[in-house]
Amino acid sequence: MQIYDLFNILHNSLESKNNGKKISLKDMAASLGIPMRTYQDWKLGRAKPQAASIVMKMLGKLDDDEIIRAVRKINKLHEE
Repeated sequence: MQIYDLFNILHNSLESKNNGKKISLKDMAASLGIPMRTYQDWKLGRAKPQAASIVMKMLGKLDDDEIIRAVRKINKLHEE
């Protein structure tokens, strides 16, 4: 699996959560606080953020309930 596969899976999952409503690259990038070109490059595989693969490998070592707890903690810290 490539890094861009992860971004595409997550992008599609967020669209599904949004009742199948498409989310533009511009809107997704804005919600993440990054330039649209950066997000586009990640999604198309033209650039590979190093941390993304490490984070996914770490999450992959956790059980499902541990992943949920970790992501909720991350989200809580991000909101502060």
